[in-house]
Amino acid sequence: MARQPPARRRVQTIRKTDMTQLINDTGFVTDDWTHGFCAAGAANDCRALDLAPDADPQTIDLNTTLEMIRIDFPSSADGRGFTIARALRLRGFTGRLRARGHILADQYAMARRAGFDEVEVNDDVAARQPAAQWQYRADWKAHDYQSRLRGTAS
Repeated sequence: MARQPPARRRVQTIRKTDMTQLINDTGFVTDDWTHGFCAAGAANDCRALDLAPDADPQTIDLNTTLEMIRIDFPSSADGRGFTIARALRLRGFTGRLRARGHILADQYAMARRAGFDEVEVNDDVAARQPAAQWQYRADWKAHDYQSRLRGTAS
């Protein structure tokens, strides 16, 4: 009698949606931004811009209607977004700056020092790095080694 192959189990594939988690100094928070995002170079009445990691911060029109800029981080090893954020703050942008993408909890203090107000990560990252790991780094001013060296740390 021929042996029958074992019955194959049917595996259900669950498609992930683009669900994200927003993080600020208080931990995981609900995203209150409901106005959407425009691509760089959009009309002057745009309230929020989405920037690529290779955007030139000197060419961004910082008009009075611009309330938020979201900068993409395609990899946790790609630090160009930190440079863009710092340059936008030095140019006088006072609106919300959001880092989006592959940011690690260990990078949160650096993101805040660069000028970001918040970080947006996908649900997979949020599950691997729970709120406690982000909140541990929320006191980002206290962990500034340069201030400690200068003797000006709080």
